Amino acid sequence: MAGSIKIRASLSGDTTTVKALIKHEMETGLRKDKKTGEKIPAHFIQEVKCTLNGTSVLDAYWGGSVSKNPYLSFAFTGAKEGDKVALSWTDNMGESDSAEVVVK
Repeated sequence: MAGSIKIRASLSGDTTTVKALIKHEMETGLRKDKKTGEKIPAHFIQEVKCTLNGTSVLDAYWGGSVSKNPYLSFAFTGAKEGDKVALSWTDNMGESDSAEVVVK
């Protein structure tokens, strides 16, 4: 799922705000296919990680209740302009993606 993450990191004072949009179907495993009546297999993001210059600033563990194409926003302190923020996710099917952005 390469290219599934749109991310930006902006610095305001000493607080860095990261905003990310992740393109993912996020199936719970509870819905049925309207044509066949069969359950659609669960397919959702399980783990989201964010680092600042290689140091962890966020570890999130998600489940099937998170909506399709989730939006994630969080803030932290300690970054400066030019630092690199990397965000990655892994889902229950073993798929993953990552993206990196420079703090502005």
